[in-house]
Amino acid sequence: MAENEGCSSASSCGRESCEGCPGSSKGAPESFQEQLNEYSSVKKVIGVVSGKGGVGKSFVTAALANAMTGKGYKVGILDADITGPSIPRMFGIHGPTQGSEMGILPISSENGIKIMSLNLLVDDEESPVVWRGPIIAGTVKQFWSDVFWGELDYLFVDMPPGTGDVPLTVFQSLPVNGIVIVTSPQELVQMIVKKAIHMAGMMDIPVLGLVENYSYLKCPDCGREISIFGESHIETVAGELGIPVLGKLPLDPEYAALADRGEFHRMENPFLDRAVKAVSEI
Repeated sequence: MAENEGCSSASSCGRESCEGCPGSSKGAPESFQEQLNEYSSVKKVIGVVSGKGGVGKSFVTAALANAMTGKGYKVGILDADITGPSIPRMFGIHGPTQGSEMGILPISSENGIKIMSLNLLVDDEESPVVWRGPIIAGTVKQFWSDVFWGELDYLFVDMPPGTGDVPLTVFQSLPVNGIVIVTSPQELVQMIVKKAIHMAGMMDIPVLGLVENYSYLKCPDCGREISIFGESHIETVAGELGIPVLGKLPLDPEYAALADRGEFHRMENPFLDRAVKAVSEI
């Protein structure tokens, strides 16, 4: 007789094969977490996610990393947006990175943020990454297990948009302490954001709050705030879901100019103070 009658393979499994089986009432659920690089220590992992692309997720990731670095913390960025990596360009760093006995070495920005991205491993930064999902997911795992991060207080993970393979891989493979969700004022985006929040809930990942990008443009002449992408609904959405609003970021041409020049390390963003506080307290 099979050891576990509730198992789908009950007709063939025995005591040894049932240990750790999700269908076993006695075995603990299987963990998919990857082991961190043995020479590294990362205290907190913060994911920055979005329901769709083009809402400024990488911008918020880089801005939070800058802010935490400015507070004296040791910070890294794992660029998990494998097919659309932008973090290295924003900070003006280029590969190829080097290897060592302790693992692949990330490259540091001018303000000391350790960065690992696919663009730091390829010969041509402009070549497209034409990979299938499992290979991309495997690369993200290697950025955790094979990269020598050293000692970090915070590792920010710049996720690809949506709720597909890579976000699932990060949630399952890394010990994510919390996520910040980035959105924009558009009504359609608000609907998609709820999908990302529900996914986090299914994975038991704490949602620290919402950051709205492109909230308004301040007129340089009169100072009036112009809602280019429509009126904000973020407070309503946050209230429905019981999570806080961590910031509303204006459109600022100077921020874009710093990123284009590879000088994002010089950027200071007072509109993210609440987000910085939430990350600091986790």
